[in-house]
Order: sequence, then C-alpha cells, then structure tokens
Amino acid sequence: MSVAIITEEAPLPVGHYSQAVKAGNFIFVSGQIPINPKIGELVEGDIKIQTRLILRSIEAILKAGDSSLSKVVKLTVFIRGLSNFSKVNAVFAEIFVGEPPAREVVGVKELPKDAEIEISAVALAN
Repeated sequence: MSVAIITEEAPLPVGHYSQAVKAGNFIFVSGQIPINPKIGELVEGDIKIQTRLILRSIEAILKAGDSSLSKVVKLTVFIRGLSNFSKVNAVFAEIFVGEPPAREVVGVKELPKDAEIEISAVALAN
C-alpha cells in the first residue's frame, strides 16, 4: 500500500503526479524544479541558489512524510549543461555532510518549465 504526500511548503505538482509517495519503508520524492512555493514561479539565475531551493523543497516534502534529508539514500539530478556540475556538487557537499547518499547526475536537453535543474529523491521513512 502507498500513500501520497503533499505539502504547501513545496511547489505543487506541475502535472498529474504526487509530490511524493510513501511505500513501505521508503519515500519516493518526485522530481523537483526550482519553483518558489510561495509564489509558484520558477527561480532563474544562479544554479547554486536553484539547487538549494530544490533541496529545501525536498526537505519540506520529506518532513510532511515524517522523514528528513538525513534519511535520503538516493538522489537523481537532471541538469541542462554539465558545466554547472561542480557548482551543484558544492551545494550537495554543504548539505549532505558525512556519508552522502547515492546519486547520479544526468545531462539533459530540456526540463519542465524550461528549468535548468531537477532533482528527485528516495529516502527512508521513519
């Protein structure tokens, strides 16, 4: 059995999907793009700011599911322009101290709403 997770502290979905789904001992967070949840608009500009905003959204979704960033076991990053990889990686190093979760970074041509970056996560449920 699975349960959808939704919070207004993170951007609402831009399509027909849940922000996250809790299934068994895991929470699967849908891909998040850098949308400011207060105004519902895409944040452009500095990729570090966008990455931090996305991770805050993921954190809010996980909190709504009784989990946290410290419980993340896997991240998937989709990025337009792998030249920004080092900047994104630097933000991950700030936020995921100690043993970081598993992760892959995939260079893509396009993302929803013409975003520069999208991140999804899998975390352990409490």
